[in-house]
Amino acid sequence: MTRLTWQLDVELMALWVAPRPPRAPTLTRSQPVGWRGFARRIDRDMLAEVAPAPTHRPLCMVCGPTPLVEAVASTLVDLGHPPERVKTERFGPTGGT
Repeated sequence: MTRLTWQLDVELMALWVAPRPPRAPTLTRSQPVGWRGFARRIDRDMLAEVAPAPTHRPLCMVCGPTPLVEAVASTLVDLGHPPERVKTERFGPTGGT
């Protein structure tokens, strides 16, 4: 029992201290003075530059309005990420009534 508890504690600690995923902030309309992020919509070139390589088998998580989510998820798959490693969450209008 003690070994199992210790092992679980170590595994949870490893998750807690894991490095944060890479971030690539982008503003599509206007940027403040000194902005260092991207100044365009998310596109294939941006994802190829900032996303981890598919060979690392990252879990890619895409969240946003449906058109953005569909475009980004599709592009990640086109870049070689397995579809089962691309998770999506949509928000905003669904188009239904």
